[in-house]
Amino acid sequence: MTIVDPNLRADHDSPVTLGALLGVGLGPGDPELMTLRAARLVSEAKVVAYFSKRGKPSHARAIAARFIAKDCEEIPLFYPLTTEIPFDHPDYIAALAAFYEESAQRLALHLSLGRDVALLCEGDPMLYGSFMHLQTRLSPRFRVEVCAGVSGMSGCFAAARQPMTWGDDVLTVIPATLPRAALATRLASTDAAVVMKLGGNLPKLRLALADAQLLERAIYVERGTMADQKIMRLTEKRDDDAPYFALVLVPGNGRRP
Repeated sequence: MTIVDPNLRADHDSPVTLGALLGVGLGPGDPELMTLRAARLVSEAKVVAYFSKRGKPSHARAIAARFIAKDCEEIPLFYPLTTEIPFDHPDYIAALAAFYEESAQRLALHLSLGRDVALLCEGDPMLYGSFMHLQTRLSPRFRVEVCAGVSGMSGCFAAARQPMTWGDDVLTVIPATLPRAALATRLASTDAAVVMKLGGNLPKLRLALADAQLLERAIYVERGTMADQKIMRLTEKRDDDAPYFALVLVPGNGRRP
């Protein structure tokens, strides 16, 4: 479907065909876990955008680097902050809202001129992805397409060679940013769990797992599928240092033949 903005006119006064925003899921980190479609979309892209922490290389760009054309225009989108202040603090919310609005406007300039923009997304774009914040801002004006990616948690299951759900097991995905009591309640009420967004929340998560009597089952996975991955029982991890994208897996023990 072609979307035409009647307010935009080219020099010859013909309607301008708007570009599409392409949310490209890149998978959990290993470039070989990119889908064929993701590789094709990136290699064909004339404009590529990606998120990154200011002063740090973009993980998304690193995953897709081999497929980015040399003449491709790149748009880095630098987060104003990540874990410097609590995620529910008013200053954090205001800073992120302004950042997403500015980022949407930057991409809209290209989309308005008929240029498709491939926005690189770690894991799957629709699972806790920053892409969703731009999608909601841009979809009223522009066509949006989503290329599904292997989720980070799926990559970590495989890297750990860990079966997660058996028979009727219920799997719950839990952000470690929740309060300790809420974490413990969620953990105790499910059969299997993936706890995401660790970062500085690891000490709190340890306590919540102990509260739910699940600490012995917990498996820590850092940078799963990447060359420098770390996988161990959480009880064997002696420090509380963890990157934001580390996971804790709590495997299920359900019905099996």
